[in-house]
Amino acid sequence: MKGKLFEGLRVFSGVVAGLADSYLVTLKHLFRKPITEQYPEYRRPRPERSRARIVLTRDPTGDERCVACYLCSAVCPTDCISIEAAEREDGRRYPAWFRINFARCIYCGLCEEACPTLAIQLTPDFEFSKYHVLDFVYEKKDLLIDNGGKNDAYNYYRHAGVKEGGPKGTHLNEEDPVDVTGNMP
Repeated sequence: MKGKLFEGLRVFSGVVAGLADSYLVTLKHLFRKPITEQYPEYRRPRPERSRARIVLTRDPTGDERCVACYLCSAVCPTDCISIEAAEREDGRRYPAWFRINFARCIYCGLCEEACPTLAIQLTPDFEFSKYHVLDFVYEKKDLLIDNGGKNDAYNYYRHAGVKEGGPKGTHLNEEDPVDVTGNMP
């Protein structure tokens, strides 16, 4: 009998202590001066690595960096990226159209990590709201910016080459091809 009574008192004292602590916190904040930030006039600085609006960047020559490899579309957990590939006369691939539905995007950054050409980059611009859901669907012309984003000097085709871009060993940092017949016994 004593054990049950002792256990009941311990539970009751824990409940009372929890309620008293919560009321003390409320009373402490009740008499503080409120902190109000004037949002449109003052914008709190965003962290450098914050992820928000997606943009498509250009390489140093002014061409689109995107090669329509579909990696961003494949890795997207909400399936909000749509692409259709096309090919130029010189063998370079590009997206005929590129579409992102920002109403479905969760800004996870997986598309940016999957992109081998640094074409997709997330900016800290988070202030965009619309009245209609269809206004959140951005086409390629809305996403393309006129600079290289975080890495201006990177040019994917200088490092990787084009489909039929010349003989082996002519690309940047590429070694001469190995003669496999010289390895034969």
